[in-house]
Amino acid sequence: MELTDTPRWRKSSRSNGQGGNCVEVADNLPGRVLVRDSKDQAGPSLSFTPTAWRHFLHTAKR
Repeated sequence: MELTDTPRWRKSSRSNGQGGNCVEVADNLPGRVLVRDSKDQAGPSLSFTPTAWRHFLHTAKR
């Protein structure tokens, strides 16, 4: 994966095409992972360290 200063957003594989609850993740940035609501792309995003993001995913998958 190429790290840049521009977020490359990708939609969660759990998102549906019906406009339901959707999240997008940008994990191509140096030292951070961004998460946002795909229905409000101009809105705020959450920022995680890569370690915190991996921990969140590990816990959520349990």
